[in-house]
Amino acid sequence: MKAMILAAGRGERMMPLTKDTPKPLLKIHAKPLIEHSIEALKKAGITNIVINTAYLGEQIQTHLGDGTKFGVQIQHSIEQNALETAGGIIQALPLLGDNPFIVINSDVLCDVDLSTLALPDNSLAHLLLIDNPEHNPNGDFSLTGNQINLANTQTYTFSGIGLYHPDFFQSHLHNDKKLPLSVLLKEAINNGQLTGERYLGYWQDIGTPKRLELTDNSVNINVK
Repeated sequence: MKAMILAAGRGERMMPLTKDTPKPLLKIHAKPLIEHSIEALKKAGITNIVINTAYLGEQIQTHLGDGTKFGVQIQHSIEQNALETAGGIIQALPLLGDNPFIVINSDVLCDVDLSTLALPDNSLAHLLLIDNPEHNPNGDFSLTGNQINLANTQTYTFSGIGLYHPDFFQSHLHNDKKLPLSVLLKEAINNGQLTGERYLGYWQDIGTPKRLELTDNSVNINVK
């Protein structure tokens, strides 16, 4: 299985920390965020990784190289202008192959065993969901069995970790503009092809300087 780490964003909410440093290279416990993601994938036996870059991307490319020093193989998908989540994945599809692949946000810390993620029958995408955190009290989705929906009460938040079949992006393959993932997720919900599972383990979104500081000072991080 291959994987993609999303690392192209500007990290606007992290300013001024991201003025001269791309968000994926900000550190938690003296280790860049993106290295935590790489090590989680490697632990799951996933060593073929694609990373998209845009804002200050040269720093990320230089730091990671081809992945040899981390014991993985890294290919870089370079965006001249950030294409947003789905747009970035679509550009990288030729590097990701024909089989389902994992996508991880580079600013997420999680101790889930990524090797356990699987696509249920008739599903084109399977998302890891967490109970709504303080910073997203209204949530993103509801879950009925393993079917994701948009009921009135949205109990769960998308963790930033998901498993996707390339066909999930089929109807937008010729879209060369910015494209948020939310558009495709809603289409999949309407077609009954979006599934998910609730995760109760350690998870943290490093989305603001405050959360970066709190997490960096925590001794309870259960990720490598």
